[in-house]
Amino acid sequence: MASNAVSAFQTQLQLGDGAASESFTTVAELRTISGPSLELETIDVTTHNTSQPWRSFIGGLLNAGEVNLDVNFIPTNPSHSYSSGILSDMVNRVQRNVKLVFPDAGATEWMFTCLVTGFEVTADPADVLIASVTLKLTGVPTLAG
Repeated sequence: MASNAVSAFQTQLQLGDGAASESFTTVAELRTISGPSLELETIDVTTHNTSQPWRSFIGGLLNAGEVNLDVNFIPTNPSHSYSSGILSDMVNRVQRNVKLVFPDAGATEWMFTCLVTGFEVTADPADVLIASVTLKLTGVPTLAG
């Protein structure tokens, strides 16, 4: 039986401009993406009345987690730069709408609001400049598909 797996090649991360009729710009030179790391926190509801010596839990708060990405860092690129890009968003504490666009047949889009909480540049002489970026999601993500 043939697999229905989808290649990750051409996955995009897009930044919203915050306008009323929001438009999105693709982050340049995206290397890898991981996340969002969705999580359901649990609440221990074990009591002395429990008939078996096993803990019991209920679902608590949902956490949309983080998205981590690496880019070939181009300091002057508008989607990376200190004046207008991801680095600017972190320094200025900007919450931005972001879309993760998958390369499946339906071009599935996940949308979320986030803060940039980490930006680390690696400058290995045997490689290109790389920036590792952490996005902390806030609120309810829209996970279509």
